[in-house]
This record gives sequence, structure tokens and C-alpha cells, in this order.
Amino acid sequence: MGIFGKVERVIAIALLVLMTIIVVSGVLEVAWVVFNDLFEPPGLFLGVEDLFDIFGLFLMVLIGLELMTSIEMYLEDNVIHAEVMFLVALTAVARKIVILDAKAIDPMTVFAIAALVLALSAGYYLLKRRNTSAEG
Repeated sequence: MGIFGKVERVIAIALLVLMTIIVVSGVLEVAWVVFNDLFEPPGLFLGVEDLFDIFGLFLMVLIGLELMTSIEMYLEDNVIHAEVMFLVALTAVARKIVILDAKAIDPMTVFAIAALVLALSAGYYLLKRRNTSAEG
């Protein structure tokens, strides 16, 4: 392993440590928001806006976990796994869909998001199919 390989590994480890801190912070943030929202008057009731906020935060933590997995896999195999990147992208788009205000969104934006979901899903499917046929 040359000097650039060692530097690359140190950077990946630093990113993994930082991502771990961010994910732990995100989990604490989700817990804080849920706790505060549940115990605000009228108590034990979450409004629609609160649910959107919580789901958005929750999906953001899942995106962080997927990125951590990607960095871990990179450190083990020294290869970026496209499957994980597709899952991160799909999760990010799903998060965006969850937090969108359906009343204020332009119809062309809806079509663009739908095209993005279809393209990512098709890419993920083709990648999985290629990997399955290569193994079997």
C-alpha cells in the first residue's frame, strides 16, 4: 500500500468516526423531538406537522447509517459498493417525499421526483439482477 493508499484509509476512518458522531447526534435529536412533542400540551398526541418532522429526522438517521455502512464496506474491500449508494439515494428521495408539502408543490416537481424514483429503482434492480446472475 503506497502513501496515497494510506492517506485514503486515514481519511475513510476519519469520515467513519465523524459519521458515527453525526448519527449518534441524530438519534439523540430524534429522541429529544419525540419526547418534547409527546409531553407538550395536550400530551401524548403528535400532530401531522410533528409526525412529518419526526419521520424526516428518522429517515435522515437511516441515511447516515447507510453511509456508515458504505464507509465500513469501503474500508474492508477498498471498493465503493454501488448497491449501498443506490439505497442511500432511494432513502434520501423517500425522505424528501415525506417532508414535501403536497399543497405547495409544483406538478412538474412531482413528475421529476417520480422519474428519479423510477430511475433509481431500475438501476438498483438491474444491479441486483447482474450480481445475482454473476453469483449463480
